[in-house]
Amino acid sequence: MIRAHLALGSNLGDRRAHLQGAIDAMCAHDDVRVVAISKVYETDPVGGPEQGPYLNAVVAVDTDLDPHALLGLAQECERDAHRVRAERWGARTLDVDVLLYGDLRLDEADLTIPHPRMWERGFVLAPLHDVAPGLVGESGPWEGVRETAVALEPCRKGSRPPH
Repeated sequence: MIRAHLALGSNLGDRRAHLQGAIDAMCAHDDVRVVAISKVYETDPVGGPEQGPYLNAVVAVDTDLDPHALLGLAQECERDAHRVRAERWGARTLDVDVLLYGDLRLDEADLTIPHPRMWERGFVLAPLHDVAPGLVGESGPWEGVRETAVALEPCRKGSRPPH
């Protein structure tokens, strides 16, 4: 199994439910084991049109899926949350990005690992630090990243993908 890290973000609808739905879908997948879930952070959007704040989290998983299959699962979670890709950096019900996949470096048209802008984004680094402090230094670009009282549940008995 490979340890991978995925970023979750939502700023439309029931933001917490969208994040939880992605975790539940990962928990229900036979080739994915959720091993850690970060705290949930709220941040203002970066770039793009005017829109509401995001809830952000990072999930660490052990998986037998290859990187493209893991990306496929991430995109399935987005579809299940009715994500619409209308404009770049636009508001979304759910965004799931593959940040890291073990030590793999990959640069392909549909997938770049490590995620190309993750080291510049406090909304990724703060929750990544929660689940993998050895990967992130103690002083990152944390400006504008606010810890919330929102909590995500670990794999619940009977978790099923949100279809």
